[in-house]
Amino acid sequence: MFLENHTLYLKPECPYCVKVMRWAQQHDISFATANTHDAENACKLIEIGGKRQVPCMIIGGKALYESNDIIAYLEGLLR
Repeated sequence: MFLENHTLYLKPECPYCVKVMRWAQQHDISFATANTHDAENACKLIEIGGKRQVPCMIIGGKALYESNDIIAYLEGLLR
């Protein structure tokens, strides 16, 4: 299932980002990603969410932080 209007801002080496990505792959969920090592993506994340923290799932323009909260949100979509 591809989730439109969902973008996960991440850093590839972040263990919490990896946790979210693995969970999504195991449940056949995909979405756009944005690596915050790219300065443009980092700036956009700050504009939207107000901070640099990753992982951050942007859902229709609203920020959701914390890997467990993101996974709980995604689990809810499967129900």
